[in-house]
Amino acid sequence: MCNFTGQNNFFGRRCVWVNGPVIVGAGPSGLAVSACLREQGIPFVVIERSDCIASLWQKHTYDRVKLHLPKKFCQLPRLPFPQEYPEYPSKKQFITYLENYAETFDIKPHFNECVLSAKYDEACHFWRVVTVSKTDLTRSETEYMCQMLVVATGENAEGVVPEIDGLEEFSGEVIHVKDYKSGKSYNGKKVLVVGCGNSGMEVSLDLSNHNAKPSMVVRSSVHVLPREIMGKSTFDLAMMLMKWIPLWLVDKLLLILTWFILGNTQNYGIKRPSLGPLQLKNHHGKTPVLEIGAFQKIRSGDITVVPGIKRFNRNSVDLVNGETVDIDSVVLATGYRSNVPYWLQETEFFAKNGFPNGWKGKHGLYASGFTRKGLAGASADAIKISQDIGKGWKEVSNKNKNKQKVPTLRRCISTF
Repeated sequence: MCNFTGQNNFFGRRCVWVNGPVIVGAGPSGLAVSACLREQGIPFVVIERSDCIASLWQKHTYDRVKLHLPKKFCQLPRLPFPQEYPEYPSKKQFITYLENYAETFDIKPHFNECVLSAKYDEACHFWRVVTVSKTDLTRSETEYMCQMLVVATGENAEGVVPEIDGLEEFSGEVIHVKDYKSGKSYNGKKVLVVGCGNSGMEVSLDLSNHNAKPSMVVRSSVHVLPREIMGKSTFDLAMMLMKWIPLWLVDKLLLILTWFILGNTQNYGIKRPSLGPLQLKNHHGKTPVLEIGAFQKIRSGDITVVPGIKRFNRNSVDLVNGETVDIDSVVLATGYRSNVPYWLQETEFFAKNGFPNGWKGKHGLYASGFTRKGLAGASADAIKISQDIGKGWKEVSNKNKNKQKVPTLRRCISTF
């Protein structure tokens, strides 16, 4: 990377030409792409809005969280987990792994820089990425110019807070699950957990373990599967079976085995979707819940399952079945969304929901970590992206050696 002008343009921005891709996001997806590029000797710049790598894991996950899949499916390219790590590493262990990963591949993100906009300049044939960096006393903008842009902000950049009638009238605490840390402060309280995915289930379990009284809203159908079947990871078993039999049959076998282990979840207010768990994941991106103790608590009555919400009152909630439940606090386990539409000025590759159509777009635009396949998907994206960039890197570098890049950039900036 080089600052080609050494001064601000007439917008008061520092202008920087990046001799390689700009990577937006220093989570696992961005780190994986960076490591694969570093291995090929390709320069890059990583922009991160937070003050640390993997900010979602470090700042917006609850304390008890562990990787839901075995570590071999969660490691990033070129660096396996330490052998001494357990099969399902803890939050602390995963963060340590990521910090070591960044250090191993000499990845040094530009922290506290939030992307305001990113747009491809058709006239000059490069991307303009405008960021803002704020401190207590100053606010500065930087414009990065690059021929390749990797969007690695992921599927879970922003928490989703739904509009629910009367929620603003509720007098108790309301938080999104991204701000939930532990059930310690909820001892003895009646807590409504809105959402029944992996986060909703695990938060309900954590609350129950800390002597709270959780009620979990199950508005729609969901697959609950045991994390392990006969001592083997359910996911690992599914991957093995898919090599030999079709997906629909794998789903049938998984549901039969699950019935023997967990029983009929519908008896406890949890209906199963008509589509099998793997088919549902593939077609709609909806992840099955892996049972790590919450369903046992539901069967014992320590976690109460309730139907959809009609409206909130000052100290209670009215449900769609006509019941009213007194509550002290609310945890919204209502999911996350991509924030890409807020800053990327591009409509062909990325849809309105912030998800791309694949991993590669036009004009050197790439997307990493949007496959709805977790860390394994992010790693696969990183390998493909880095290989694609690497193919043309030497050829482009050789062509540019004899070109006067700076004058061309000066003319482009003057017409910004």
